[in-house]
Amino acid sequence: MNALEKYDARVAQANSLICVGLDSDLKYIPRQFRDDPFPQFAFNRWIIEETHHYVSAYKPNMAFYEARGDRGLAELKMTIDYLQERHPSIFTICDARRGDAGSTNIGYVEAVFDWLGFDAVTIQPYPGKQAAQPFLDRVDRASIILCRTSNPGGKEFQDIEIDGKPLWQHVAQRVHDEWNVNDNCVILITATYPPEVQQARAIVDRMTILAQGVGSQSGALKKVVEGGLNQEKKGLMISSSRSIIFSDNPTAAVRRLRDDINQLRK
Repeated sequence: MNALEKYDARVAQANSLICVGLDSDLKYIPRQFRDDPFPQFAFNRWIIEETHHYVSAYKPNMAFYEARGDRGLAELKMTIDYLQERHPSIFTICDARRGDAGSTNIGYVEAVFDWLGFDAVTIQPYPGKQAAQPFLDRVDRASIILCRTSNPGGKEFQDIEIDGKPLWQHVAQRVHDEWNVNDNCVILITATYPPEVQQARAIVDRMTILAQGVGSQSGALKKVVEGGLNQEKKGLMISSSRSIIFSDNPTAAVRRLRDDINQLRK
């Protein structure tokens, strides 16, 4: 199976659309983990064991690991190796927002897919399809293309109108029409603007959407689920990070979110 078939299989197995962001900022993880020789890995391992029954994907944000240099990258690899060994059916996303041109992207592909071992990576669309081609050519892996982000300044370019439509919609359309020839593309849409999740679904048909920002960023869950599901009641990854991993009870938090989503799916 390719990467997105793996994700769909896990959704069926866990009955869950949840993607947990492993945004393991060293400043905020509990003291008992910060005292460990491998603090980010120790925390991630604990979160994984607390939540994996209710999760279909994990999404570490590279910034929190790269900030610690070789130690952080080593612990990120330890995390992915642990998932591959203990929970190989769970989909893994490298939230790296890569995007350059030529041989630079080839290097990113080798680092993210072959060394770290992720199933998917987030990439910037701005350099165009030619630059993204090394990612798209990996039919065994998935490329998650940023379309609509949640940061306040995202509107500066993403909402620029071209032929009556905002730029982010042109990106979604181009990914659907021209980039997804290997059925290995996903688009990222912020859950903090639920109507845009519905608009994205109308553009990309059955493609998978990563809806980011549920939880601490106050994404409107009901509208995201209703607007984001495809015709098969699938095709949606709902990402939540801090509201789960830094909660008092990650197991209860993720189970509650999973159950809320599934009630809406019905």
